[in-house]
Amino acid sequence: MTTTSGTIDFYFDPISPYAWLACTRLATLQAKTGRTLIAHPVLFAGLLNAHGNLGPAEIPAKRAYIFRDVLRRADRLGLQAECPPQHPFNPLLALRVCTAFSEPTQRLRLAIALCAAAWEKGLDISQIDQVHTVITRCGLDADWALAQAQDATLKQTLIDTTAAAAQRGIFGVPTFQLDGQIFWGEDRIDDLIHSANGRSIDEAKLADVLARRAAVQRKRP
Repeated sequence: MTTTSGTIDFYFDPISPYAWLACTRLATLQAKTGRTLIAHPVLFAGLLNAHGNLGPAEIPAKRAYIFRDVLRRADRLGLQAECPPQHPFNPLLALRVCTAFSEPTQRLRLAIALCAAAWEKGLDISQIDQVHTVITRCGLDADWALAQAQDATLKQTLIDTTAAAAQRGIFGVPTFQLDGQIFWGEDRIDDLIHSANGRSIDEAKLADVLARRAAVQRKRP
């Protein structure tokens, strides 16, 4: 999972509408950076648990804002957003079939298709028949992938991938990792391209800012 020269790691969970929006811009990202994208399925709920955070959909005001924001972003990008029939939904099946395909191009193609199925087409990708159709339309072996998704070893692989991502500082989706740097959110793709093309921040200044002590501590309920 470590980013290497010539690659950009893409951490995703189709439960996030922003993962879908990011998927619509991946071709541009690759074209403008010349880097290969490596998709990593991770369970967003697992990342939330690892960092002690609530999910956006668990905060009513934030949930209402996010759906408005997604429709607004989709309109700006010229996309049709139908949104899933239920949200949050269980993304485990979709994540596991993506995990089953280790070949990077196949996995990325399926990841993009599953995100589009949920958010652009409004399909329920927690259902086996819907996922079977998506995999088949990607030109991949759906029966094999769905069988693999029930394998205990593969299920553990997704758990381990999510845990490793959390240890690397990944806390949300979509997240991109470039040469050790994290870019969180679809709206950070332009910053990612900027960095991939040779721009960088002042690391000494960052270290200085991070070393400054907190002047106040918020009380937690």
